Amino acid sequence: MSKGKAVAVPAVIAVLAVASGGWFLQRDVGLGANLYVQVRVLEEVVKRIEQHFVEEIDVEELYDAALVGVVEALGDPNSALLQAPDWEDMQIRTRGEYGGVGLEVATRDGFVTILAPVPGTPGYRAGLRPGDRIVEVEGESVVGWSTDQVAQLLRGKPGTSVRMGVRRHGVERVIPYEITRAVIQLSAVPFATLLEGAVGYVPVEIFNGTTTAEVKARVDSLVGEGMRSLILDLRRNRGGLLLEGVGLSDMFLDAGSSIVEVRGRTSPVEHYRAGADQEYSGMPVVVLVDHRSASASEIVAGALQDHDRALLIGAPTFGKGSVQSLFPVAGGRVLKLTTARWFTPSGRSIQKEPREQLVTTENGVITLRGEVVQYPDLADRPRFTSAAGRVLHGGGGIVPDLWVLPDTLTAAEGEAVRKLSEVGSQYGQALQNWAVRYLQEHPALEPGFVITDADIAGFHAALLERDVEMTLEDLHRARRTVAYHLGSEIALQAWEDRGWFERNAARDTQLQKALALLLAARSPDDLFRLAGAQPENPVHVGDRVGGRAASPR
Repeated sequence: MSKGKAVAVPAVIAVLAVASGGWFLQRDVGLGANLYVQVRVLEEVVKRIEQHFVEEIDVEELYDAALVGVVEALGDPNSALLQAPDWEDMQIRTRGEYGGVGLEVATRDGFVTILAPVPGTPGYRAGLRPGDRIVEVEGESVVGWSTDQVAQLLRGKPGTSVRMGVRRHGVERVIPYEITRAVIQLSAVPFATLLEGAVGYVPVEIFNGTTTAEVKARVDSLVGEGMRSLILDLRRNRGGLLLEGVGLSDMFLDAGSSIVEVRGRTSPVEHYRAGADQEYSGMPVVVLVDHRSASASEIVAGALQDHDRALLIGAPTFGKGSVQSLFPVAGGRVLKLTTARWFTPSGRSIQKEPREQLVTTENGVITLRGEVVQYPDLADRPRFTSAAGRVLHGGGGIVPDLWVLPDTLTAAEGEAVRKLSEVGSQYGQALQNWAVRYLQEHPALEPGFVITDADIAGFHAALLERDVEMTLEDLHRARRTVAYHLGSEIALQAWEDRGWFERNAARDTQLQKALALLLAARSPDDLFRLAGAQPENPVHVGDRVGGRAASPR
């Protein structure tokens, strides 16, 4: 695999930008003078504001706002000036590990609240639960603190301990914990399972530093169990590291196969190719994608589609086809700047224009999950061909081979769900808290539990506690979606990602389409022959092959 310089280049550029500034001022007096005047104007404006504005102003905040404004003026949603905490969070996500206690937290009702303890971590073993509110750290109250502030206190060197106190629903006193920090591994692949007919299922949540290794380990394990075909689920995967996207593609392509091109304005084109022949030749593969599959997940989808190595099922992807380089700047901040674009082996640009990414209830349909999806108009998109001569569409994002809509709502249900969306974050917070209470009240709950009218009424009461203007009739009009959300949140809290999957697999129309085709296919060529659909002819709900439902085991 030919390597790029994604790590080394930013450091070099940063050095050149600082060291060459004086040289430019000397070489081009006109340019230098203009820049000098602009800097002086900024300093003078800030000084006047500091001295004469009617209220006292934090000068540092003014300069920060000016810097942020400079980056925002680029009009690029993927470029940003990262403050130190944001930079640390990005490093954690991309490295896939950090020192801490292993808690996923967010602010809920003014408290930093545990959304979930990471399985197998010190926080998980200590018995911390979703819904617990962190109110003390090292004997100091953290009520009213931000999530970042509390997270900074909980992270630290593995082997050291941290004392914390939490408030739990139904418990009057603050519950004390003393937890020893450890190296926390953030898994890119939460689980893998073998479905009926020896069809393997591997969901990939993010492309961090361990993604390729995790996927290979999972796939090899399933092969050892007798797997004959594979579903690789990249839905809701927002991407991550370029090299991990390349590495995962490499697993399913032969040596020398093109994976992706990186084209920038100021650097040579970089070509990434597979480094060794694949181990899974002859295995039928389906890749699931949707409107939230982005970045590195689109690299994988595009490469495998261009080489006719995998059949893509689902919905057109997000269209995030740009490369960001990281440049350290003063004050512990980092400039994340778009420096190049990605292109698939056939030459398709992954990048979609921002205006094309906007999907509303006016131009889309509402799914059971409460999301809005839309099929784009392909009439004016450029056409490309795969290695086998299949027609592919460019113009941004990856268009799947088979478009399969998730289960959608009726017009009346959609209107009711639109009303739910107006509640905003209060809905999600009430949902999580209600599920916490439900599990406490049902300690012997089995996976096949059913959401009842009484449960809907209980959730309505939880919304009223938050002064949400929502009638019980409103919830019943959106009952299918509300019941889906309630059941999914309970399953996620009780049995983690695998429990969520097992509860919802049978009504996942995209998964069902993939499973039905793989049950009938004996080879990759057989899979494409059975699919038989062109991108212009989307497959709608109910168009199934074999009509079977996934049966995890």
